[in-house]
Amino acid sequence: MTTGRNPFATFASRASTSTGLVLGFTSLAWADATGFLGGLPAWWLLPILILLAIGGVDELVALFRSRGLTLYGGTLRAGVVATFVAVAVGTQAMVAATETTAPVAALSWAALAATAAVAVLFGREIASGREGSPSLERLAASVLVLTYLGLPMAFMVGLRLVGITSLGPEATGADQLGIMPLLSLIAVVKLGDVAAYLVGASIGRIPLAPRLSPGKTWEGAAGSLAGSLAAAWLVLEGTRGTSFAVAAQPLGGWIGFGLLVGLAGMAGDLAESLIKRELGAKDSGRLLGGLGGVLDLIDSLLFAAPVAWLLWVNASR
Repeated sequence: MTTGRNPFATFASRASTSTGLVLGFTSLAWADATGFLGGLPAWWLLPILILLAIGGVDELVALFRSRGLTLYGGTLRAGVVATFVAVAVGTQAMVAATETTAPVAALSWAALAATAAVAVLFGREIASGREGSPSLERLAASVLVLTYLGLPMAFMVGLRLVGITSLGPEATGADQLGIMPLLSLIAVVKLGDVAAYLVGASIGRIPLAPRLSPGKTWEGAAGSLAGSLAAAWLVLEGTRGTSFAVAAQPLGGWIGFGLLVGLAGMAGDLAESLIKRELGAKDSGRLLGGLGGVLDLIDSLLFAAPVAWLLWVNASR
């Protein structure tokens, strides 16, 4: 959805960085889906999410610091990571004990971990007790970071574990959802992002949200939805009859999934634009070259993950 005076200037950097990320993710996704070396579902992918979480926390901490507000980075890193790791640990403990688990019950572990992290943040402010310290502002910003990153990432883990009834190899059979719900989220959102960039850079003229991000256009938004719908069809319909197919469809089928998840992804992109505008930054960071920072990479996934989770939890067989 973005345009600029030289729209293709960073294309090579974006392409090379994206290629490396796709290859790395594909390798770990294969290992996770097949239970490589006896790995439990989600555990091959958790290191990626942990790195993204730490990078996202550090970028937000740096942005707030640039506005004169110092957050407790270490506590926030631990809190965000604990919020989504708790879903994997809690879900698999329940499966091991009962051979089944409810998706909503699995997400309760994230709520528990996030609440504990908020309590720790309050404890640090109470213990410091410095007069004139911006305790309330720091707490508000910290809770924003914790919920903005930790809870959506918990839904990503929850997507990987939707419908899991076994921790063994049979959990990847055709009658299981396996890794497909998570892959469908990533494919729909990221193909939408790519389409938005290409269409917006090529023919984008009408600003979408000029106050938040002058480069985003309505043409790019339309391209994003088209890309999301194409990805949804490819993942949910185009795989029928192959070893990648699953015996279920998310609520609303591929059209509903593509539209709702695609729209949520665009909302996530705009939400990060709001954060960057309020904190006076163009990009969240430069760690990923032409792609910007970690937050620029995952912003659309953060809002789309709960929507995708809800649609897959209500899947029809």
